[in-house]
Amino acid sequence: MPTLADVVDLLHDWYPPRTADAWDAVGLVAGDPAAGVSRVAFAVDPTLEVAREAVAWGADLLVVHHPLLLTPVSSVAATTPKGRTLHTLTAGGCALLTAHTNADQAESGVSEALASALGLVDAVPIRPAPGEPLDKVVVFAPVASADAVRAAMTAAGAGRLGDYDSCTWSTPGEGRFRPLDGASPAIGRVGDLEVVEEVRIEAVVPRGRRTAVVRALLAAHPYEEPAFDVLPLADAGLATTGTGRVGAVEETTLEQFAARVAQALPATAHGVRVAGDPARRVRQVAVCGGAGDFLLDELAHGDADVYVTSDLRHHRAGEFLEHGGPALVDVAHWAAEWTWLPVVEARLRRALGDRVETRVSTLCTDPWTFRPRSHESSPQSSPQSSPKQEGR
Repeated sequence: MPTLADVVDLLHDWYPPRTADAWDAVGLVAGDPAAGVSRVAFAVDPTLEVAREAVAWGADLLVVHHPLLLTPVSSVAATTPKGRTLHTLTAGGCALLTAHTNADQAESGVSEALASALGLVDAVPIRPAPGEPLDKVVVFAPVASADAVRAAMTAAGAGRLGDYDSCTWSTPGEGRFRPLDGASPAIGRVGDLEVVEEVRIEAVVPRGRRTAVVRALLAAHPYEEPAFDVLPLADAGLATTGTGRVGAVEETTLEQFAARVAQALPATAHGVRVAGDPARRVRQVAVCGGAGDFLLDELAHGDADVYVTSDLRHHRAGEFLEHGGPALVDVAHWAAEWTWLPVVEARLRRALGDRVETRVSTLCTDPWTFRPRSHESSPQSSPQSSPKQEGR
């Protein structure tokens, strides 16, 4: 049986807490890392009802998307709503772990799960995550010493690209220099102009290792004053993780695509709201799990035909459409993020096999619980044309 620490390590490897937004509260909230885990439950929200469901099933760990304690509290007594939830879990021997914004942008994360549920192919992040800051270190060494310098650089951390190491590039050339009084040249004599066959060696270096790499090359270099360059590299924006996703679907209309969205997501009182021409052609689709109006400016002049997200505000949506942006599909926050639960569940089962049982909660924890029947009329109806106002 795996321990809680084993399961946490897996989840943190897939959804690293360091990638969460600074304001977020993610990771292990409650539980003994040494305790065994045989049953893992998954849910979007850590509500009291979800906690009771997990404990009744016998879960040893509840994995949720939204934090229980996002803002500071002074008490977790069972007299408070948050405290009752936490007390229910701990009394039932169930640990709690949150993966929020660190799960939003990850591979097999929330936005990617939503994109997959809606049938998007070749989906890439709308806003790629920043890559690791990199530099390129370039040094010029005499041919006979090039291998030693190259080896010292790679041993210090240069030349690592993905699953490869010792990656360098070399080109031959001529080095020219004149040793002056006071110099102790390794090659040549003071006062004479020297021409030496040299090799230009360059390698990519994580920014945090550049000082170590430069010191290593200087120590291995035979020259008294080696020439070298350190060049900062721009982020190419090719990360496979990041905010939202945009991908392709087989050509359809906005009306047909919206129907697909409604069918793919769990039912909620919120339902699916659409802004745009029903006959609009749809081939490129952008999605963002959770509240996504912060991406509207980036999508306004992009290639997407429709943007699927949640919690769109009236004025932002209206102004966006006025400027000719993609059509908008607003779905329930809970429903969009629920699509991640079967994905992470399957991932955990593949990793741990039959050593754990898993379960995805289907309790709808969306805060909106019903819509009055009077609001089920056609979207083209208006108060002015209602029978009651016309006196019939």
